[in-house]
Amino acid sequence: MPEHKSCKKRLLSDAKKRNNNKYVKKTIKTSIKKLRNVSTKEEMEKMLPNVYSVLDKAVKKGVIHKNNAARRKSRIANFVNKFET
Repeated sequence: MPEHKSCKKRLLSDAKKRNNNKYVKKTIKTSIKKLRNVSTKEEMEKMLPNVYSVLDKAVKKGVIHKNNAARRKSRIANFVNKFET
């Protein structure tokens, strides 16, 4: 355990940040999974803006890099466009 007051504070703030980052990453994963498990293309297109929004918010908070979000958006868009019922 740390002895200095600033180190103790750092432990607490790191734990909070870690929990927030885990929550955001889990939200990203679940929203993508939900989109991939939908059976019709119309429903996918309705869910697509929501997934984009979640990714953009994660970039804004600094949880993921902007190129990471761009890559995920591209792959999701390709998945939706190639989807056939």
